Amino acid sequence: MKSQEQFFGNDPTAVRESDHYQEEYIRKFVAKWDALINWEKRAEGEGTFFIDILKQHGAQRVLDVATGTGYHSVRLLKAGFDVISADGSPQMLYRAFENAKKRNEILRTVQVDWRWLSRDIHEKFDAIICLGNSFTHLFSENDRRKALAEFYSALNHNGLLILDQRNYDSILNDGYSSKHKFYYCGEDVEVEPEHVDRGLARFRYRFEDDSVFHLNMFPLRKEYTRQLMREVGFQTVHSYGDFQETYRSDEPDFFIHVAEKEYRKQKS
Repeated sequence: MKSQEQFFGNDPTAVRESDHYQEEYIRKFVAKWDALINWEKRAEGEGTFFIDILKQHGAQRVLDVATGTGYHSVRLLKAGFDVISADGSPQMLYRAFENAKKRNEILRTVQVDWRWLSRDIHEKFDAIICLGNSFTHLFSENDRRKALAEFYSALNHNGLLILDQRNYDSILNDGYSSKHKFYYCGEDVEVEPEHVDRGLARFRYRFEDDSVFHLNMFPLRKEYTRQLMREVGFQTVHSYGDFQETYRSDEPDFFIHVAEKEYRKQKS
C-alpha cells in the first residue's frame, strides 16, 4: 500500500533521484494541489497564451505530459483541441479526471514515465506541453536528454514542445521571491525554498490548515534547458518570461520555452 506520508529519510537534501516524485505526490498533498494553483486566478493571469501559440502553429492533437490535476488539459479541451492527458502520478491522474468530469469534460488519461514515453503512447502529436515546473523532477542529465528525445520522437515533423520552469537562475543568483501572479496563485498557501544549491531546490508548501509538504527538484538554469532542447534536435527555441516576450532575466517567476521541431532551410 502506498505511504500516506511523504518520506525523505534522515537527510532530505540528499534525496536527488528522478523517481522519488512518486513518493512526494501522496494523496493528501494532491488533494490540496488545486488550492495552490487556484484555477480561476491562474486563468486570469495566463489568459489564452498557450491556446494562442498552439493555434498559431496549427496544432490540433496535443499531448499534455504533466497533466497534474488537469488544469491545462481541461482548458485545451474546452478550446477545441484533441488532448491526451499523461502523468507519472496515478494520484494526479485520478484528481485530474474528477476535476474534468465536474467541468463536463472527459479526459483520456495515461500513466507514463517520460523516459519511456513511446512504450505507452504510440501516437504522433502536433504539440506536447510539459508545464507546472514538472521537468525539474528529473535529476540526471541522462534522464533529461532521454525524456526530451522521447518528446521529440512523439511529435509530427513540424511539431511543437512547450515546456516551462521556475526562474532558478534568479533563485540561485539572488535568492527567492515570487509575485504569485501567474503561477501558484492560491492565497492561503505559503511556498518557499527550504534549501537551494546547484543540485537541489527543496520547496516547502504550507497550507491554511498548517499541513506541510515538500518537493525536491533540480534547479534548471534557463540557458542549459534551451541548449538541451537544441542538442536533442529542436531547430528553434523561443523563451518567454511570465508570458511576456520581452523581460529582464531577474523578473519572471517562470520561463516558458517554445521549441519547434520543423526544419527550415536557410535561404542562400
